[in-house]
Amino acid sequence: MKILVCITHVPDTTSKIQFTADNTKFDTTGVQFIIGPYDDYALARAVELRDQTGGKLTVLNVGEAETEPTLRKALAIGADEAIRVNTAPKDSFYVAKQIAHYAADGNYDLILMGRESIDFNGGMVHGMVGELLGMPSFSPVMKLDLNGNLVTMAREIEGGKETLEASLPLIAGCQEPIAEWKIPNMRGIMSARTKPLNVVDTVEVATQAEATTYELPPAKGAVKLIDKDHVGELVKLLKNEAKVL
Repeated sequence: MKILVCITHVPDTTSKIQFTADNTKFDTTGVQFIIGPYDDYALARAVELRDQTGGKLTVLNVGEAETEPTLRKALAIGADEAIRVNTAPKDSFYVAKQIAHYAADGNYDLILMGRESIDFNGGMVHGMVGELLGMPSFSPVMKLDLNGNLVTMAREIEGGKETLEASLPLIAGCQEPIAEWKIPNMRGIMSARTKPLNVVDTVEVATQAEATTYELPPAKGAVKLIDKDHVGELVKLLKNEAKVL
C-alpha cells in the first residue's frame, strides 16, 4: 500500500501573533512552527496503517525551505520519505493543484491530511484534491479502518456521527480521535537525518484569492460575576446584553 500524508507548517497554537507592513504581512519573528494538529492525527494513523500493511508512507508539504524541519519531524515520527513542493502556499486551490500534480503519477492508495489547517481554517484542500484527481474525498473522518481494499470510516456530521464504507483509492480529511499523536523518539530522530527529503518544482497556477489585510480579534471585555442566588439577574443579562437567549 502507498500512503501520502499532506502536512501543513503552521504557527504553534501558543504563539503570540503579530502583523507588519500596515497589517498586510504575518510577522514570523520568534514564532515556533509545528505540524498542523489535524495533520498530526492523519500522520499518526498513516504510520499505523503502513505498519499494518507493510506499505510505504510519504509526507508532502507545499512550502519553501523553512518548512524542512517540520518535514524532518514527520520523518522522525515514522514517514519513509518526504517531499517538499518548492513554493509558498498562496491559497487553497493553489495548494490543492500542487498536491494533485505531484500525486497524479504516484498511484497512491490513500491520501490523508488534516480536516483543515489551523492558520486559515479553510477545510477545502482535501475536497479540491479529490476533484482534481477524480478520487472520492471524505471529511471530517474520526475513524478509519482497512480490510483489504475496503475502508470503513466514521465521520462527524451535524447532530451526530455516520459510518460509511468506500473502496480504495480515496482521500480523507482527518481529526481526533482517529489516532493518538506520536512523539518522535531518539531512534526516529536519528533515522530522520538519513531519510530522503526531495524537493520538487511547482506547477503554474493562477492565484484565486489574496489576503489584503489582517487584524487581531478584539480584546475580551470585562467579566460580570453574578451571585448564585440571583438567577433572574443572570437570565436578564444573557437575554438583553449577551443576546444568547
